[in-house]
Amino acid sequence: MTIDRRRFVSEAGLGLLAFQVGGATVLLRPREARAESIPYRVLSATEVATVESLGNALLPGAAEAGLAHYLDQQLAADATDSLLMIRYLDWPAPYAAFYKPCLAAVDVTARARHGKPFHELTPPECDAMIGLLQKANPDGWQGPPAPLFYFVLRSDAVDVVYGTPEGFEKLGIPYMQHIMPPRKW
Repeated sequence: MTIDRRRFVSEAGLGLLAFQVGGATVLLRPREARAESIPYRVLSATEVATVESLGNALLPGAAEAGLAHYLDQQLAADATDSLLMIRYLDWPAPYAAFYKPCLAAVDVTARARHGKPFHELTPPECDAMIGLLQKANPDGWQGPPAPLFYFVLRSDAVDVVYGTPEGFEKLGIPYMQHIMPPRKW
């Protein structure tokens, strides 16, 4: 199935993204991609475990909403079409060069501080790690700045959890795919 840009933009406004499945392009919400176990194209199993547990620690429900599938799909897509927060901060593409070192650094820091990977941390240990990431690079951090990574991944999680009609409904806000200006420009 070929998807033209107009349809993609329209469907993305509803939270649908283009995923590659068996050589075909299908439109799914990240939550649906997760439920259907769509294979990852960019992220490793370890990175997925870190994204899901860190995402849930930053914003409960982010893993179930499909944060890892959203991130993977966006990293596999053309950078000019990216919806990731890092794009809007003018970070140079490819964006995997931002996320992958940060995810590895989170895991290295968790192992150094707690003797286990991030996805095995208890909730209090996760909270302590997040407190570190918010403030400065932890000792031995290798990658883009930890506070920037915290901000970006949390923003991506918010987009996935609340950036759909269902997410707006959870917030009690009417969903409007496009808000028209009050008068002509």
